[in-house]
Amino acid sequence: MMKAKDQIWYGGDYNPDQWEEEIWDVDFDLFQKAHVNILTLPVFSWSRIQKDEDHYDFDWLIKIIEKAKALDIAVCLATSTAVQPAWLSKKHPEILPVDAYGRQRRFGGRVNFCPNSAAYKKAAKELVRRMAIETKAFDNIVMWHIGNEYDNYCYCDTCKTAFQSWVKEKYHTIEEVNRKWYLNFWGHQIYEFDDIEIPDFRSENWEMAGIERTNFQTILLDYKRFMNDSILSCYLNELEVIREITPDIPITTNFMGAFKPLDYFKWAKHLDVISWDHYPGLNEPPYKSALLHDLMRSLKKESPFWLMEQSPSQQNWAPYNTLKRPGELRLQSYQTMARGADAIMYFQMRRSLANCEKFHGALIDHVGNSETRVFKECQEIGQELLGLKEIIGSQVKARVAMVFDWENWWAIEMSSGPSIALNYMEVMTKFYESIYVQQEMIDFINEDDDLSGYDVIYAPLLYMVKDPLFNKIETYVKNGGTLVLTTFSGIVDENDHVTTKGYPGKFREMAGIWVEEIDGLLPEMTNSIEGYKDQSYTCQLLCDIIHEESAEVLGTYGSDFYKGKPVLTRNKWGNGMVYYIGTIPEQALLNDLAEDLIGGKTCTPLVEKSTRYHGETQYDFYINYGDEKVALALDGEWMDLLHQEKITEVLHLKQKDAMIMKKL
Repeated sequence: MMKAKDQIWYGGDYNPDQWEEEIWDVDFDLFQKAHVNILTLPVFSWSRIQKDEDHYDFDWLIKIIEKAKALDIAVCLATSTAVQPAWLSKKHPEILPVDAYGRQRRFGGRVNFCPNSAAYKKAAKELVRRMAIETKAFDNIVMWHIGNEYDNYCYCDTCKTAFQSWVKEKYHTIEEVNRKWYLNFWGHQIYEFDDIEIPDFRSENWEMAGIERTNFQTILLDYKRFMNDSILSCYLNELEVIREITPDIPITTNFMGAFKPLDYFKWAKHLDVISWDHYPGLNEPPYKSALLHDLMRSLKKESPFWLMEQSPSQQNWAPYNTLKRPGELRLQSYQTMARGADAIMYFQMRRSLANCEKFHGALIDHVGNSETRVFKECQEIGQELLGLKEIIGSQVKARVAMVFDWENWWAIEMSSGPSIALNYMEVMTKFYESIYVQQEMIDFINEDDDLSGYDVIYAPLLYMVKDPLFNKIETYVKNGGTLVLTTFSGIVDENDHVTTKGYPGKFREMAGIWVEEIDGLLPEMTNSIEGYKDQSYTCQLLCDIIHEESAEVLGTYGSDFYKGKPVLTRNKWGNGMVYYIGTIPEQALLNDLAEDLIGGKTCTPLVEKSTRYHGETQYDFYINYGDEKVALALDGEWMDLLHQEKITEVLHLKQKDAMIMKKL
């Protein structure tokens, strides 16, 4: 049975409905040459399948699935609901979304529908029901792919009514809404649930330097939660009928990494497999890609994830769409596997002839043969993956974790202070890099996770503190864990209400400090951290004015009126330790602190080392991003899985090369 395929999934998005049938056979010949074993289809074909309300045509889709089955190629079956057909938008114009300025869109683009539209959901569910019935006999369908890259916030009257109902279900009474939204501020008390307005640019929201701001963070935070739930309901609407008809086929939808509008931790509970689309730019540091892979893997830690899309070469949407250099695709693909992926897939299989994706990279270029550089590189990757079956299902084990919270991200960046330059992902990335260079695997965690297995937990910018997470952190530190906190932490509760009696709020006793004020520095301003490791480090953006209570001072400010006051502290609490960094420091300080907390580096800066496990069996991935060969010391005997050679003592890794080693 295809569902038990013991192979790394390798293939990607195929759009046969863009081509005449005579091209299909050419494509399948090339797929076989490239060792493709899975195709995602038909992602955007609703209009081809259903030309009006009463007529469906699945014949062409069945032909493609049959062709794939005959060649032992699996199918990731997409529901095609990312773009509703023109006739449906015409018949039900209320499907079309309204933007934050109150402008209704017209038919066009994709994911261009109101997530609370009953007409859209009814039509989508019926399409998926019929598709599931038509295809359920095929055993080469190994995954359902619902929708595509959901991102459809809406501000229409349908959403307004739905939001009012959502608020009523959450808070029950008007009095509680007034309290939780703090509506006595600016005289905003409401008296009926239908007084509730959507927070958009017609009401509470405005822009500063191109960034959405709001007068009422409490309302906008709940609207973002509501939109997340509303968009998720579109996915669940389709999942329900798929589960009913084909209960044994796993289900996914493709995420977009650190995509701010949607809380992927909440979505992950409803996915059987996490899948996501990764499009790094030229010269993007490897640690940035590693962070995103680790974040996606961490959404469902017990299960390997799928790389649903990457470009075989150039992208099409950047101002300058550079080609991937020879070997770059291979390194990116193996980095993905190293961080926990069991599928390496592409967008797209064949380049379109027209419109915005005609210059997006593809396995099959416009020339239409196997003689291109890109095809040959993909073919070589496919050949290598054939020998890596034993890695399937292996797990990543991390002893270091970072707290990641989408709602905290929303709340930080909609805050009315202390700095418009405070960027959650930039700060997270700085801390992540400091751990990455120690060659440590990293999990991202939230309030649903068990914290007991980690040696060190970082919680940068934990501005919003929810009780479930705080309680777990409190127990973790009491039992001997090490926690790293930063400036702008412990400020508010889950409703964005300030926690009184001193920052960092609930963490005050644990950290052993009291933060009196937070100085938001101008972009050109810096300060310094003096004394830690007998060195001086620069810092910027935010500077907490700290009073130590029970904490030990490790570093002090070097200038300004708070010169000599604490900026880096350590406090023993219970059996554990809490570090507090009261500013945004330069990378060198974070690296030095991580080295002290985590341990030594095992590779050169340009070599990434990652590890996966099957039980006690260990697989180490080495990727050399540099331009020089390196020699790395090994402990014991290892098998080079790509070349089937035993290696002891020293690993010789070529420039721009990757090796996968199994501990013997």
